[in-house]
Amino acid sequence: MAEFTAEQVHENLRNVYDPEIGVNIVDLGLVYDVDVDDDGDVLVTMTLTSIGCPLGPVIVQEATNALADLPGIGTVDVKIVWSPPWTPDLMSEDARDELGIW
Repeated sequence: MAEFTAEQVHENLRNVYDPEIGVNIVDLGLVYDVDVDDDGDVLVTMTLTSIGCPLGPVIVQEATNALADLPGIGTVDVKIVWSPPWTPDLMSEDARDELGIW
């Protein structure tokens, strides 16, 4: 049985920032789904702001690293998907405020 929840995974992912935008990947709306199985293995399904994002591998590695300290963590797989495509509509209200998007 995993010793942590999907909510805790989301909280840890809030420490991962898109270096070009300066907002965390959860508030940006880049994290679409988190699945935690009984063995503590985690699948994070997320996207990037654009297909050609040059920092995609960095963000994926930082997301993986952000989960390393969860108790009983198993394998972490960060899966990048392009459907549905990311749009600013996916951002949290806090992210919109921080970026001045109304």
